[in-house]
Amino acid sequence: MMEENIKIVELIKNKQLLEHELQTLIYGSVEIRENNNKKYIYVHYREDGISLTKYVGEYSEELYNLVLNNNNKAKELKKEIKEVAKKLKELNYVEEELSEKVKQNIDFAKRHLVETIYKQAILEGVATTFANIESIIEGGKVNNMTSEDILKIINLKHAWEFILNKNVILSETNFSLLCEINKMVEEGFYYSAGKIRNVPVNIGGITWKPDLPLESTIKEELEEIINKKQKDVDKAIELLLYVMKKQVFIDGNKRTSVIYSNHYLIKKGKGIIVIPAELTEEFKNLLIPYYEGKDVKQIKKFIKEKCYMSI
Repeated sequence: MMEENIKIVELIKNKQLLEHELQTLIYGSVEIRENNNKKYIYVHYREDGISLTKYVGEYSEELYNLVLNNNNKAKELKKEIKEVAKKLKELNYVEEELSEKVKQNIDFAKRHLVETIYKQAILEGVATTFANIESIIEGGKVNNMTSEDILKIINLKHAWEFILNKNVILSETNFSLLCEINKMVEEGFYYSAGKIRNVPVNIGGITWKPDLPLESTIKEELEEIINKKQKDVDKAIELLLYVMKKQVFIDGNKRTSVIYSNHYLIKKGKGIIVIPAELTEEFKNLLIPYYEGKDVKQIKKFIKEKCYMSI
């Protein structure tokens, strides 16, 4: 029975990764539209039974061939997903269903996705506008942002889409998920993305330095937070602050912590947490005494009263 359970867990994780890879691909039926003597590529596809159209970019042979290659890759991924589902069925695995409240929370998070990513970008110091974020998320072009900042936004989009996947929402808010989120957030920036930090880091503006993180300690402390006898919103706030202060990864800890804590909150059907753009400086100022161990209540109160959105 134990071996069977381990196999089921491995298959579920594999299915989640395959589904995430499929979600990151731009594929579908290709349409080339012309406007002012220029050609643009669009793709038509279906998602949850709904026909959708996405702008891909200005026409080039390279981009056109990429979409065609992605179509083939998507077919292979769908085939692999079906094979994994078949194996799970053979092991008598019955996929858990989402409650109506959690479904509502997922829809709520999706409706606020552009706004949420915009707020995270401002927290990271990305020079951008809401319109730019909206354009990037919808697959459009922007000309007044660096390629690094655009990649940060794309990575945030992929990480959010990942945690809003049904199978991922049903999975535990654990250390493995934390690493997977950071891997997506930092994809293209660090080879060590998703891996626990093994070098010292400094926090700007303060002399306090976080200790080198230990995997066993992090796993234990995350579990302690989740098992506490307190409200889910308070647990989510603790998870967010813990990951930020622990500086588990070499970079992207704020982005990772926000998405990670929201996985827990959405899984419970309790809303979302995100730092409002206009309150970024106030939040950063509260982080300093929190990091130094001087004030915990104030920053928790701030997050609960000003950053939490219930459904």
